[in-house]
Amino acid sequence: MSERLQVPRGTYDVLPQDAGARAALEATARRILEGAGYARIETPAFEHTEVFARGVGASTDIVQKEMYTFDDGGGRSVTLRPEGTAPICRAYAEHGMHKLPQPVKLWYLSSFFRQEKPQAGRFRQFWQVGAEAIGSDDPAVDAESIVLLSTLLDELEVGGLRLRLASLGTLAARHAYREELQAYLRAHADELSADVRERIDLNPLRAFDSDHPGTRAAMAGAPLLLDHLDADDAAHFAAVRELLDRAGIAYEVDPTLVRGLDYYTRTVFEFTSDALGAQSGVGGGGRYDGLVEMLGGPATPGCGWAAGIERMLLAAGGMPVAAPPVDLYVAFDDAAGSRAAAFAVADEARSARLHAQLELAGRSRKGQLKHADRIDARYVAVVSDDTTVLRDRHAGEQHGVPTGDVVAWILRERGMR
Repeated sequence: MSERLQVPRGTYDVLPQDAGARAALEATARRILEGAGYARIETPAFEHTEVFARGVGASTDIVQKEMYTFDDGGGRSVTLRPEGTAPICRAYAEHGMHKLPQPVKLWYLSSFFRQEKPQAGRFRQFWQVGAEAIGSDDPAVDAESIVLLSTLLDELEVGGLRLRLASLGTLAARHAYREELQAYLRAHADELSADVRERIDLNPLRAFDSDHPGTRAAMAGAPLLLDHLDADDAAHFAAVRELLDRAGIAYEVDPTLVRGLDYYTRTVFEFTSDALGAQSGVGGGGRYDGLVEMLGGPATPGCGWAAGIERMLLAAGGMPVAAPPVDLYVAFDDAAGSRAAAFAVADEARSARLHAQLELAGRSRKGQLKHADRIDARYVAVVSDDTTVLRDRHAGEQHGVPTGDVVAWILRERGMR
């Protein structure tokens, strides 16, 4: 016997018993987001590597350590998408969406890929739902983004939620702060981890994300960006907070929140769940006003978020999903022609939009009736070539019906004709 094969480490199979909860989550996200004017978009599973090197940032862990990058066979470097915002901004620029009424509001539910250590609810192939509003710098866009994600998490009953909120200011406005932080980090270089020291010039803000004990201790005294916002950035952040207060969204301002991607500007936010332990992030996002321009488009503001499907389901503790109803289970006896007649009845029932299942396992008549009980079918048709015994299991009734009239009889009984 050959060795049994298994999925690669860090990936997983979505089994039938799990599919219902995922479908319910998708339906909830669709209702919330499309109700707010967001339209579905899907970008390719792989992009030119430059989309992420430029957009996400060459100094980020995603680009330096986590991307699955390969040659496409024609000498071009392509990468399995590790996140969704940069590809959507690429699509916005490529397809001239700046000519549409702004903001262009888009949502997605897609798979993504990162070569990182698998943990509870975190996989190397994972799924995210996300929303992007591109083309407006109004603080209401930021607030709406946060409210929509909050609404989704609440409806999924994700427990122990906490919203952290901060502002990174604009890229130009935080230049002076960046220099002050770099000077502080160099003065405390002996206390920092090696990777933080290496990124002092490229991305000093990422020092706030470090888990290294020495780095965390050093950063306790570091200058904070929220104390260095210019007047416009401070006013924008105040307006976002006022709108969240009006919407009754609880949050805490966290001046150390920087997120892990270089494209963020101004508002950044993250939802965490106490149900997930140390790795508590469920979803988050922020504003990225320079990203479309970085990818070759016009200067365009934008704001959005993403939330992990697996993380949300884990934090929700499993979503109870009722099995789809079975209107009709089509059984048959051993008489000649019964199988073909049963197949025709099931086909007609499905054409009439009934949920119908057909006996396919070669069970005895007794076994077929037991299976009908197991799947809780409303009607059971035991088909013969000419006459069918039709049982209404819920009413406890049984009728003899011409085989060609079975579906019409059910529809008439249910008031569908």
